[in-house]
Amino acid sequence: MSTIEAKLEELGLTLPEVATPAGAYIPAIRSGDHVYTSGQLPLVEGKLSATGKLGGELSVEDGYAAARTAALNCLAAIKSVIGDLDRIEQVVKVTGFVASTPDFTGQPKVINGASELLGEVFGDKGVHARSAVGMAALPLDTPVEVEMIVRVAGDAA
Repeated sequence: MSTIEAKLEELGLTLPEVATPAGAYIPAIRSGDHVYTSGQLPLVEGKLSATGKLGGELSVEDGYAAARTAALNCLAAIKSVIGDLDRIEQVVKVTGFVASTPDFTGQPKVINGASELLGEVFGDKGVHARSAVGMAALPLDTPVEVEMIVRVAGDAA
């Protein structure tokens, strides 16, 4: 077991299976020393952990938890490309999309769920640039979608 996966286990988390794409794309792709994920939803065993909009039927806490789950799914997609999460040298960028009502302005607090998970797991290597964007709607009525770019060491797996 990798050091990163041991850290996830210590946090009470399990790396999920890579989510099956809902369209004509792949979950992640490597280009040089970077891996780019497609947008990942907060899927748990193939089902959304929450649906709806922030500022409507969902609280910031609900969105935070969903963003955390989506980030975990990003890590699963990255592992499918590089084989071992210990090869991540730096989380470079996180983009979080938040389905929210027009008056909701807490998107950064929601996407902190993803960012703080990465900090807990990777320490300084988890510090990243980020965007948190409000959206009128997201696929399948998911409250959040997270995508990630990481820099990795070594040759392609």
